[in-house]
Amino acid sequence: MPQFTISEVARRVGLQPSAIRYYEKIGVLLPGPRVSGRRRYDATVFYRLAVIQRARQIGFSLEEIRRLFFGFRSETRASIRWQNLSREKLKELDALLAGIESMRSLLKKMMQNCHCATLEQCGKRIFQRDYADYLGKSLPPKQH
Repeated sequence: MPQFTISEVARRVGLQPSAIRYYEKIGVLLPGPRVSGRRRYDATVFYRLAVIQRARQIGFSLEEIRRLFFGFRSETRASIRWQNLSREKLKELDALLAGIESMRSLLKKMMQNCHCATLEQCGKRIFQRDYADYLGKSLPPKQH
């Protein structure tokens, strides 16, 4: 089976050698054995790096990728691993989308409803609308 240096692997998959070393350091990639002081990898490194890169492309963190490889019993099928992690990621994305929609709504309201001349006026209106009831009283009028 052909052996590849870290530079060859990095070049073929479009990474820096330092990224491969980092993946080894955090445990998502097994270190290549050293031959004459240089790391050597067999072709299976390309398959693992392909999984890592695809997982990164679809938004998985390195910790989630580590779970993909090591967070399941060894006999757990890859499809089950992907499905479980994808289900969690979709929940996370749904929450992010809800937050984005809320932000969009607030931005549109601000654009339509804000006619303040100063940020102090703006702050006063926001305070009175959103916080005064919560605090049980409004602030006294501004003293000069």
